[in-house]
Amino acid sequence: MVTVAIDFGTSNTVVCILNPDTQIAETLRLGEMSRIFQLKNSSGDILEIPVVPTCVFVKNPGELVLGEKVRSQRLAQSQPGRFFKAFKRDLAADFQPPARNIDGETYTSESVAEQFIKTIYKQLFNQNIQPKKLIFTVPVGAFERYLDWFRDLAENLGVEEVQLIDESTAAALGYAIKRPGSLVLVVDFGGGTLDLSLVRTAVTPPLPPRSPGETNLAPPRSPGGLGGLRAEVLAKSDAYIGGEDIDIWIVEDYLRQIGSSRAEVGGVGWQNLLEIAEKLKIQVSQVNEAKESWFDDENFMSYDLQLNRDKLEQILESRQLLEQLRECLDEVLSIALGKGISKADIEQVLLVGGTSLIPAVSNLVVSYFGRQKVKRDKPFEAVAHGALALTQLASVDDYLRHSYAIRLWEPYAKAYAYSPIFSKEMKYPCESSEELTLQVAIEGQREIRLDIGEVAQVSQAEVTFNEKGQMTSSLLNKHSDFRSLESHHQEVCVAHLNPPGVLGIDRVSVSFEVDERRVLLATVRDLVTGQVLVAKGAIAKLQ
Repeated sequence: MVTVAIDFGTSNTVVCILNPDTQIAETLRLGEMSRIFQLKNSSGDILEIPVVPTCVFVKNPGELVLGEKVRSQRLAQSQPGRFFKAFKRDLAADFQPPARNIDGETYTSESVAEQFIKTIYKQLFNQNIQPKKLIFTVPVGAFERYLDWFRDLAENLGVEEVQLIDESTAAALGYAIKRPGSLVLVVDFGGGTLDLSLVRTAVTPPLPPRSPGETNLAPPRSPGGLGGLRAEVLAKSDAYIGGEDIDIWIVEDYLRQIGSSRAEVGGVGWQNLLEIAEKLKIQVSQVNEAKESWFDDENFMSYDLQLNRDKLEQILESRQLLEQLRECLDEVLSIALGKGISKADIEQVLLVGGTSLIPAVSNLVVSYFGRQKVKRDKPFEAVAHGALALTQLASVDDYLRHSYAIRLWEPYAKAYAYSPIFSKEMKYPCESSEELTLQVAIEGQREIRLDIGEVAQVSQAEVTFNEKGQMTSSLLNKHSDFRSLESHHQEVCVAHLNPPGVLGIDRVSVSFEVDERRVLLATVRDLVTGQVLVAKGAIAKLQ
């Protein structure tokens, strides 16, 4: 079976294939879409890493330019209104900025992302690679609709099998499978998200043969009933912040220094300054100070940006990015301690993602764990390579990152109330601790609909957009979100009532469970007739 892993990133996308002969992960170069990053490893050797810049430019009606061609031709700097970037983060956070109308066609984050992935998939076929299985990596805090989007996209592409895994968990697996029993923490800090996963691997004993009555819905087994390597996700944390926000903060800080603003420099000027900010950010990861300039030949203005490590650290502290990193590290360590795991038990801490290369970020992690434990040899490939490690695992034990609840309309209070079903950090499979009793909201009601959703504590950059759908500012904000599981193709749960409901009388009881396949199931019983209206009806596939 040909297996391909796609780490769809906010800034860069990495595509890897599992070599069927050597069983070694190989990063693919996808023609003109790919850019080659040169990095030094811990031995001082120069590594060339092919990545696809996650960006799209609308050149003509129906004609899109993707990846490195956009960057190398500087298309965004000349016509920023036709340029799309960071659309992955919008999808993962279940947030839709305003759609853009270009040449009479409408473009959204979803439509642009779909074309981006489809183009990558087409390029695979051009290289005579026909995947039977696709593994997509997703942020730890991704909402269910983002996961459904990937599943629908894979079905549309005609892929036989698709699997999703947390980005940071994937990177941990890539290391942990080489050392069974190891305890690995990954800090994945990329262009749009900060993800942390603490993972432990263990060798599972051989399983007994299947009993005659055992169904295919039972947990997966390794071939021949043999034991295998099992991975357990022990703790996770996340935030929607990353390198894209840092670029904006650097430019905003510079404009404040010179008494200017985004409105004054205009769209072209803003995009050019963002490009310079990204260059400076990368340079000060290697040297203490860097300078870059841009001359606006339309307005005959010269912009000279200068950045050093101390200044960048001040910006990151003032924008609370480093504080958010501390909070995520503390959350993971707190969860681990509750399971009897101390900080000293963690064997390796892997830094992944371009933002992890910033000295202020890596130094903070080193201050927590010590320099000997912290590694950053594969900042761009670790996630995609690690995702392919799923082919070598008998099972992965995970838990809910978000809580789940029912949103109910209270007719007397004329407001929503939330009834919890499962709390975050619960492991699969699981059942709700008690049944939920519901009444109808109006006299004569003939059905009860359950609006079930995720409840998440979200830390993300607060983004505002102008009339063209372009990002204008970014400040860190923390808030609680409810995101319904209902989508355009799936009803959450409907209980049909016969006879119709009567106000003030308990009408149905509902119980929930999550099975081994991570499917949320509901059972609905009519308290008036005694009938079971829904018996373990599938509501949603959970992450």
